[in-house]
Amino acid sequence: MDKYEGFFRVVCFILVSGLGGFLLSLTGLPIGWMIGTLLIATSLSIFRPKFLQLTPKQNGIPKYWLYIGQCILGIELGQKVNSSILSIFQENWLSITIMLLLSIIFSLFSGILLWKFSNLDMLTSFFATAPGGLSAIPGISEEVGANTGVVSIIQAMRVFLVILTMPVIISIFYGKAGGIENSLVTAGLTRLDIGQIPVTILFVFIALIGYYIGKFLKFPAPWLIGSMVGIAAIKFSSIGLIGDDLVAWWPHSLIIVSQIFIGASIGSRFHKHMFIGLYRTLLVSFSCTLGLITFVFVFAYVISVITDITFLTASLAFAPGGIAEMTTTALVLKGDATFVAAVQVLRIVTVCITLPPFFRFLTYLESRKKSYRPFSA
Repeated sequence: MDKYEGFFRVVCFILVSGLGGFLLSLTGLPIGWMIGTLLIATSLSIFRPKFLQLTPKQNGIPKYWLYIGQCILGIELGQKVNSSILSIFQENWLSITIMLLLSIIFSLFSGILLWKFSNLDMLTSFFATAPGGLSAIPGISEEVGANTGVVSIIQAMRVFLVILTMPVIISIFYGKAGGIENSLVTAGLTRLDIGQIPVTILFVFIALIGYYIGKFLKFPAPWLIGSMVGIAAIKFSSIGLIGDDLVAWWPHSLIIVSQIFIGASIGSRFHKHMFIGLYRTLLVSFSCTLGLITFVFVFAYVISVITDITFLTASLAFAPGGIAEMTTTALVLKGDATFVAAVQVLRIVTVCITLPPFFRFLTYLESRKKSYRPFSA
């Protein structure tokens, strides 16, 4: 009985949070569903109103809600993948590489500032500012001995700030649709067609297989990336084998559901006690995050001037806000969502491969420095 009551409380939490998304969407803000849901979910999680009967022991709503949202988004993005993504990478690989390296260098500089001006140890500071996403970095930090709780808080705060600032700023300058047409073919149908139901079932099944493959290969956010790659592969295969493009029934309302699930899941993991004793640390991290956002906007503008990549797409592709959050924003604002997802994945893979060994080396040097004691006269 308690199990069903817990499920009912979670559903109520999501519905109440989603109401905030609905209200904010009425303002015309393209990503209003996610931002509004995120704000209400964060408020509910921090203040814990009695009518929701949330207990202090709850560490957010079950993660399968987040996974469902990511899977819905992955299937949507997978249907939009085509050869234009490869051509963009081939034409602009140098700019993309430089931007990724600069963002990592800036994050390392932010880690140094956080280490010097807070009471955190070096390893925790670097992992907390690493642009690898809320789903990937905390798990790696736990393996190497950093303070996972602090890393999760600062990573979540960065995602929170990026989601609240970048979509709003881009929407103000580009309008409701960003003034940009997606170069990819619109996926899915809004009308229910009986003939599309088998394809829809097939896509869901392929997305599930893609998740397991992504998990086995240790992809970041496997529900999102695995499903996207799986759907893209089956679409390319269908064109080559049967000469026809498979199209599933995938209405836009599912993207709204995805935004609500993702926003509620992120917001539900904020708690009042998380911020106790971390005011100075959060202040430094807040300043570094604002600097990083400014950096992304400036260099995204430079990239948009010297390449064919639009400012909207470049900003979201290099933003340190997480794969699901930024691709959802790009999808709603009519940017190149698959390109955003591809660059976000490339950034996270680069961070996960290069930074942990570097951090271990720094920790080794620091331990050697502390253990060294000069002989007294």
